[in-house]
Amino acid sequence: MSDLPRKAVTRTAKLAALPLGFAGRATWGLGKRIGGKSAEIVGRELQQRTADQLFKVLGELKGGAMKFGQALSVFESALPEEVAGPYRAALTKLQEAAPPMPTSTVHKVLAERLGKEWRELFLEFEEKPSAAASIGQVHRAVWHDGRDVAVKVQYPGAGEALLSDLAQLSRFARLLGLLIPGMDVKPLITELRDRVSEELDYELEARAQREHAAEFADDPDVVVPDVVHQCDQVLVTEWIDGIPMADVITDGTEEQRDRAGQLLARFLFSGPARTGLLHADPHPGNFRLLPPAGAGEDGMEAEGELRLGVLDFGTVDRLPGGLPETIGKSLRLTLEGDAETVYELLRTEGFVKESIDLDPDAVLEYLVPIIEPAEAEEFTFSRGWMRAQAARIADPRSPAHQLGKQLNLPPAYLLIHRVTLSTIGVLCQLNATVRLREELEEWLPGFLPDDEFAYEGETGVEEETGAEVEAGA
Repeated sequence: MSDLPRKAVTRTAKLAALPLGFAGRATWGLGKRIGGKSAEIVGRELQQRTADQLFKVLGELKGGAMKFGQALSVFESALPEEVAGPYRAALTKLQEAAPPMPTSTVHKVLAERLGKEWRELFLEFEEKPSAAASIGQVHRAVWHDGRDVAVKVQYPGAGEALLSDLAQLSRFARLLGLLIPGMDVKPLITELRDRVSEELDYELEARAQREHAAEFADDPDVVVPDVVHQCDQVLVTEWIDGIPMADVITDGTEEQRDRAGQLLARFLFSGPARTGLLHADPHPGNFRLLPPAGAGEDGMEAEGELRLGVLDFGTVDRLPGGLPETIGKSLRLTLEGDAETVYELLRTEGFVKESIDLDPDAVLEYLVPIIEPAEAEEFTFSRGWMRAQAARIADPRSPAHQLGKQLNLPPAYLLIHRVTLSTIGVLCQLNATVRLREELEEWLPGFLPDDEFAYEGETGVEEETGAEVEAGA
């Protein structure tokens, strides 16, 4: 079925087929072993078949199921290599592509939202989508004024599909969690469900994208395409070319990987300080590596460095004062080894509940390995480092696991936490060497003492008190 399945019973059946498929392949694998194939070969084939089915089902369903798959894909760095390999290609596909909806459906939506003469708005319109994602697909076109544009068309019934999928996926959370041992999948699904209404609202998305485009209009490092037109279920923005981040991950040079990683970190921390908004969907499908400003089609190379193109502002966190100052202060004091003050900050913000008593030194010992990238002048993010962190926290026998279970994540920090983890996941996929401390000193409130904080912008982050920042978050 190529159109978006909307009936709950149909979608539920497809999702229910995932665990049945896993069981069927396990039986198939046993038969192969009896027939003489080695356990290692059978295991690899079994994982590959599972990955193929996962992509096929999540991709066909689109909606919340595919959104979950995209969120899952950025965490593959935490998987042991022997498990991650077969899943990596299938999950990465979800970052860039999915089975498209029929041309007739696209035309129907455009006629309903832009008018029967919608073609007159475009000098050219490519029928084949350039990208198909979780709630809509993108077509390349030329606007009537000659600008190259991206036309995002929302799938009919996407809202119902999202809610239905996420409700069903929560029932299979335990099974899906096996794909990433040690990760609690239920909160991820709950958080995704809480954000679906905003992501379906293209007016909100257009507003967030316009604000970013205006702020980064003259930025030498980050490019945000401006909004050309917006209406219900249709969003038209400027088109940007470039190398998809997924391609940089798989085939990029060391220079491209490092530059992409540096700019990704810069955008993560500078965006909230400059716009009061946090781009909250940092999977590789939403980023492009662009040539330097002024590079043309005549083959003449422009001076300057590669730039980062940022797409899809459907999910944002509104942080009027920038990122909470507590994050920067806690990082700084942890690096300084001030266990007592760090513990009091975490308790005040709700990371440690009043009913829980922990050893401040044990909390510091838990945090230090996680924030290792902020300590050095530059740090190479890798899948090996990510796996080591995941294993340390996930191992039920480790002190880190026991302590981690007693920590709390306040609701105001939920999206910030997920975005940060997802961004680190992409940096590890890139294997990028990044000067993270440099970005923290420039953009993160509280990381430097108040009289040294570098950034001064319209959000007034450096002038906010802790209470004001907390209220804004």
